Amino acid sequence: MQVKKSISRAARVLLAGAGLALAANASANATGKQILCVWDVTGTQGDVFNMMKDYKLAAARWGANLELRPYTDEKIASEDFKAGQCDAVMMTGLRGRQFNSFTGSLDSLGAMPAYEHVRQVLATLTKPGAAQLMVSGNYEVGGIAPMGAAYLFVNDRAINNVGKLSGKKVAVLDYDKAQAKMAQKVGMQPVASDITNFAGKFNNGSVDIVGAPAAAFKPLELFKGLGTKGAIVQFPLVQISLQLYLRKDRFPEGFGQKSREYMFSQYERAMKLVATAEKDIDKKYWMQIPPADQDKYMQMIRESRIALTNEGIYDKRAMKMLKQVRCKVTPAEAECSQNLE
Repeated sequence: MQVKKSISRAARVLLAGAGLALAANASANATGKQILCVWDVTGTQGDVFNMMKDYKLAAARWGANLELRPYTDEKIASEDFKAGQCDAVMMTGLRGRQFNSFTGSLDSLGAMPAYEHVRQVLATLTKPGAAQLMVSGNYEVGGIAPMGAAYLFVNDRAINNVGKLSGKKVAVLDYDKAQAKMAQKVGMQPVASDITNFAGKFNNGSVDIVGAPAAAFKPLELFKGLGTKGAIVQFPLVQISLQLYLRKDRFPEGFGQKSREYMFSQYERAMKLVATAEKDIDKKYWMQIPPADQDKYMQMIRESRIALTNEGIYDKRAMKMLKQVRCKVTPAEAECSQNLE
């Protein structure tokens, strides 16, 4: 009998200790600092990090005490967020698809051909009625910012139509299955890469093609890979987004909606950075493609997007919403009278 009492007493002590630990952790989350991990390829001097400095000031009004932690390697930022070392993280939607498949599908092939589509989509997702789509388990999307369209950078201007992509080596992000599948569809050779090394592979000639937004041109020195023969194909393949992911339980109630509204209020600021980056690239690098080839690109991209959606890589709800926006902007498009997405 004495043994049972002893065991019971020990169990009570352990449970009480666990309760105290949980209470202490909850208190730390409520009153201590929240760590916001920020991926910016140029570190603390970059545009993304500077935007999040202003976000930190705004977030203080909503009850958050943020400490910014810079990362130049997006993969490490993502892993630290998953491990709980970051309470929030700012990174691309491409890598963030693992935290929210709906918003991660915004960075899908050809889904938003123009910046007007981007503006309307982000405006829609900022409304309170879309809040449930922003939550996946304990992860919540606290806002989305445009990073600009991704274009094909080719090391030879002769690669000027869909048919000439065949056989070329292209760097694809190893965590985005969509890119590899798209490359294989047109006969390209996908070379698994990461944000930290794809530019180096293009610049040293290991691959013939990379996809990147204009914002990457200077910091990643992509002009080296272009050389004297290369070009940037002025046809947007994907709209790259930066997305802020939160651990919902580490922020005050209602924080996510306020955060999304603030992030959308910064849309024009972000787009000015995109416009400046595109304008600052010397005109000699840009290459236009004929309308007939543009149609081929669009058809190829659309077929790939539908196939990837059917395979579960893209979120079907997101694809339906994106199509609605496209058809609102350009209702005469053939896809608007079809029921394929």
